[in-house]
Amino acid sequence: MKKLSVNLDHIATLREARKENFPDPVQAAILCEIGGADGITVHLRQDRRHIKERDLELLRKVIKTELNLEMAPTEEMLNIALNYKPDWVTLVPESPEEVTTQGGLDLLKTYSIVKEIVNKLREAEIKVSIFIEPDKEQIEKAKELNASAIEINTDLYTKDIKNREKYLKEIEEASKFASSLSLSVHAGHGLNYHNIIPLLKIKEIEEFAIGFSIIARAVYVGLKEAVYEMKRLIIEGEK
Repeated sequence: MKKLSVNLDHIATLREARKENFPDPVQAAILCEIGGADGITVHLRQDRRHIKERDLELLRKVIKTELNLEMAPTEEMLNIALNYKPDWVTLVPESPEEVTTQGGLDLLKTYSIVKEIVNKLREAEIKVSIFIEPDKEQIEKAKELNASAIEINTDLYTKDIKNREKYLKEIEEASKFASSLSLSVHAGHGLNYHNIIPLLKIKEIEEFAIGFSIIARAVYVGLKEAVYEMKRLIIEGEK
């Protein structure tokens, strides 16, 4: 059965907009789990614009599902991951001026840096996923790096409606190729209650990481219900 990991960055973004101590990502995580989430994802950015170390610390103690920490491949973030021991680390590119993650991590350019970090995370028994484009060369590098999974960047698929079929085919081919190399396949970025439906037919995709659309939906129906609706879509869509 395909899994859903809910990204809670935007709960923390709302909190930081007023520099309050609410809404609390930990309370949100509990509601997500009640709604059927299989995991919780947070991105601890180097500028700490939303998620903080304290959120990570409390989430590690409280949630019952898998905790996935998105982070840049830096020494600082490595040390934080080794301290809090999430179930998963997803390595992502990061730039201070971006609103959200732009593009996948280029493993051809960052191979040596990423290799050292992956090795240390695996030594600590933390599973590693790498956020990359649906490109065979990048997937081969992820396999060489001994990653447990890749997360395919679905951004172009979600934005370029005219060429959506082309990007859907690329994602499907990349998923099959990664699976043939014994890599688990995750997917995320820009997914919502409508554009996820064609991706549910790609049997190699095991997990979806979704944040903004669920949090936005929660404004109208509540967080537990918003997660439940997405999880129900995923279950029905893969039948």
